[in-house]
Amino acid sequence: MADLALVCGGTGALGRAIADALRLRGDDVLVAGRDDVDLTDAAAVERFWDALQTPPRWVVNAAGGFRTGTVADSEPADVRFLTDLNLQTAWWSCRAAARRLPGGGGIVNVAARSGLTGGAGSAAYAVTKAAVIRLTQVLALELAERRVRVNAVVPTLIDTPANRAQGITGGTAPADVASTVAFLLSDAAAAVTGATIPV
Repeated sequence: MADLALVCGGTGALGRAIADALRLRGDDVLVAGRDDVDLTDAAAVERFWDALQTPPRWVVNAAGGFRTGTVADSEPADVRFLTDLNLQTAWWSCRAAARRLPGGGGIVNVAARSGLTGGAGSAAYAVTKAAVIRLTQVLALELAERRVRVNAVVPTLIDTPANRAQGITGGTAPADVASTVAFLLSDAAAAVTGATIPV
């Protein structure tokens, strides 16, 4: 029987690549995009999970957003936007998963390299992605006794049509990030938890 994987934020280029990688290895994949659930709304996320007939074994949190801006020129709306898209989406999905995932399951959160190193000119983005990394580490400790693994991937720039449309070129292929996610959500990575993996 195939495992069920839930890819939150799975309608973008990276989310689609992750869903494809998990399907290719034989998982049943459920993609949750904006039209399916508001991942920034804790109650909506709980209702979505309650409606699932069986809980997934694997969860990927790939929702997120990017805006430039220094600390000095930051606007409250931009900070709220990035906090909602980068941290709240991961937080509420992780909370729902933490309450329901079976032992031996796993979660992968998509953070960003600037969450480790900082990012001059993208302050709120870097700070919210750093929070995703810390969320990952805390949850890994909280779920260790149940043998639920929680890890993060931290890509640099990802080569997507959306980035290219904004004149941002180069970067890591979505498929390369997806293959790392698929490894972390496999029995081969059964001893890996609390890790932050650069891609």
